[in-house]
Order: sequence, then structure tokens, then C-alpha cells
Amino acid sequence: MSDVVLLFSGQGAQKVGMGKDFHEASESARKLFEEANQSLGMNLSGVMFDGPDEELTRTSRCQPALYLHGLVAMTLLKERVPSLNPVAAAGLSLGEFTAHASAGTFSMADGLRLVAKRGGFMEEACEATTGAMAAMIGGDESAVVELADECGVDVANFNAPGQIVISGSVEGIDAAVEKAKDKGIRRAIKLNVAGAYHSRLMQSAQDKLAVELGSVEMTAPSIPVVCNYGATEVSDPAAVRSMLEKQVTGSVRWTDSIQLLVGKGHTTFIELGPGKVLAGLVSKIAKDVTVHSVEDLPSLEACVEALG
Repeated sequence: MSDVVLLFSGQGAQKVGMGKDFHEASESARKLFEEANQSLGMNLSGVMFDGPDEELTRTSRCQPALYLHGLVAMTLLKERVPSLNPVAAAGLSLGEFTAHASAGTFSMADGLRLVAKRGGFMEEACEATTGAMAAMIGGDESAVVELADECGVDVANFNAPGQIVISGSVEGIDAAVEKAKDKGIRRAIKLNVAGAYHSRLMQSAQDKLAVELGSVEMTAPSIPVVCNYGATEVSDPAAVRSMLEKQVTGSVRWTDSIQLLVGKGHTTFIELGPGKVLAGLVSKIAKDVTVHSVEDLPSLEACVEALG
């Protein structure tokens, strides 16, 4: 069995119906969904399976939903491919928590409660501030960084070459969108989001999450986990806590994270989560790697067959 890198989805990938066919087909999946519902004291699986969309889209709901979905998908994949050999893991924003749970840094239940609180803190920060985000398409990284600085906003995501997201006050984002072409940026698209994620406007959420991280028992992950904030492998529990904390207001350095993994010789990646967002980003960052996406039963079976 070839070595694989596990990749876990971030906020925005969620969709109503996620995980429903896993639940219907697998006793293991049903057990994980039930444990999650009990741990959170709410019917999270019901929101995942049946919506409504506006409820699932809430930051406090979609973050634990994506975390749970990623771990269920991983569990079913490992059942079907016992020889699967994960050698590293990474996740986009929220997905970094799922990556750590997959590597045993903390228990699934502890991680679930942590991301539920993280989502709640970020939802509160969105409601307390007036923030926005915009995608900058087809511009040089240095030009986008310069533009963000001039407009008093932050770079939220270095997603892929030519695909960078900025985040901050509505006024700052509007100004950046207006000036983008002057910086040689091909398109600037304001995003339909609840607030300014990965910006200074999330400081209150970061401060609250830091307290929660301090109370969660952690051990060194069983495989290397690449953090978003540093785009480096982290294993010491103190460093893990620091990176997960700083990630709330800091930039998601996804391009650098994938380049680090590819530079170590990894060529087979498995995306665990709804849609194929990460597969699309990885294909823009590294042309000669393979990414299998697992989001439902058909894609799970296709991945199993491709892995041989």
C-alpha cells in the first residue's frame, strides 16, 4: 500500500446531506454520529443530514459538522483499506483540528467539543464586528499583501498561486476590491460570508479559544501534522496549542503547507470532506500529485478501488 497524506476540509465545504449515506450504510458511522450528538447535547447529525441550509451554514454548526464528517470518512476508508498508511495530515483552517484528531493529538470527543466552542466564539465575533472577505484572483502574492496593508485589512488565506483571500472591515475590503486592478490583480470578488475570518476582527474568538486549548489533554501526533499558521510540522503539544490559537486571526498558508508536503516526496493525497475544494487547490499548487476525494459512499468506493 502506498503512503498517503490525509487532507481535511475547512468551513465553506459543508452541504446539507453530508454524511447521510455513511450513516445509512455503516454501523461504525452510526456509532460516531450518535457519540457526537451525545457529546454536544444536540442533534448535530440531523442538521447535517436534513438542514436547513441556513442552520448548517452557521459557524457554530458547520465547524463541528465538518470535523465529524471528516473523521467518519476516514474511519470508513480505513475499514475498507486496512493497509492504508497515512504518513502525514493537514487541514484547511478548521480542518487542522480534524487532522490532529486523525493523528491522535487529542481524542475525537475532545476535539469535537473544542471545534464546537471555536465555531461559537467565531460566530460571536462575527456578530460583534462588521467584517467582510474578498477573493483576489490572478494577482501576485506581493501585490495582494501590499494591497491588504494599504487598506488596513489582513490576508486570510494563501490558498493557491493566484488565489488569495483577504479579510477585515467592510470599508477596508470594499476599498481593496476597488483598487485591486491597479495592483495587477485580475479579479476581486467579495465573498458571501458572515464575517472577517482569519483577521484581527477575530481576536476575541482567539482569546477565548486559547483558554479552551489550555484545558484539552494533548499528546504528540502519531504522524506529522502541518499547521496553517506556520506551514510547518508540529508535534510538541505546546506548539500545537500555539498554532491552533494563532490560526484564528492569522493567515492560512495552504500553498506553503502543500509545497512542504510535496517537497518531502509525498505524491498521494486523500481529501476527506464534502466537495473537492482541496483537490482543486492542490492541483494548482502541485501538478504531479494525485488527490482522491472522499465525501460520500460512491467517492469512498472509487477511492478504495483507486488505491487498489
